[in-house]
Amino acid sequence: MFSDRVEALCPQPASAISANSARLSLLVPMGCSANVAELPGWARHLLECSRVARLGLIDDAGAPRVLPVTYAVSGSRLVSAIDHKPKRVPAGELARVRWLRARPRAALTIDHYDDEWSKLAWVQALGDVRVLEAASEPDAILALSERYPAYRERPPSGLLLLLAPQRFLWWRASDR
Repeated sequence: MFSDRVEALCPQPASAISANSARLSLLVPMGCSANVAELPGWARHLLECSRVARLGLIDDAGAPRVLPVTYAVSGSRLVSAIDHKPKRVPAGELARVRWLRARPRAALTIDHYDDEWSKLAWVQALGDVRVLEAASEPDAILALSERYPAYRERPPSGLLLLLAPQRFLWWRASDR
């Protein structure tokens, strides 16, 4: 029963599916959960303490795109702002906003790199994204402002990207 649940939540490479022992060996360092509360402590720490994440989405041509973003945990959601930094077009016309409105599924990846590879780790949230006005989400603005000094000085007032994770995946090189 547990292996069926893990198989349904965690994507596996074709080679892992073909051999039961290979599938089990791949699951040892990788995990998955349905929400933030179920993350192991180290993964929750990485999610809450990292300063930048990578937002993966699909562009207008159906190609994958990855963008660095600031983010915060706001309740059970992850939030990123389209902030006041200079843009060439209005916030609602930005490519990432257009792409997410057309295809509102995304992945947010937070990782830790170290030249000592035994310290490598990542957490990924997969789910639907809603594009909302900042004024409609004061808790999300507060979460961002608590994380980033620039937002304390000038809170985001434009659009927010709210990711409602349907599952989390995580991996780290060792069980330190």
